Amino acid sequence: MADGLIKSDPKVLMGKPVIAGTRIPVELILEKLAAGETVEQIMQAYPRLTEEGIRAALAFAAKAIREARVPGYLCGRDGPRYLRRRTFGFGQ
Repeated sequence: MADGLIKSDPKVLMGKPVIAGTRIPVELILEKLAAGETVEQIMQAYPRLTEEGIRAALAFAAKAIREARVPGYLCGRDGPRYLRRRTFGFGQ
């Protein structure tokens, strides 16, 4: 990952993570990629954005998800495993 390319400053976009040196939030990049835009299209729309910045945004999002606590998911010494959900008689 390109360390240092993602910054968060309370004075810039209320602290949302952005590409360093820009006001382009990580969230915007993720939304555009999810909508099907290509890296080239995004860079054309935002000339200050680089491919390295887009990759840093993806790496930042991946790390945020990896470190998030997801209900019903455990990670122990045996690796990740899902918890059994109790139905209490519903949906059996």
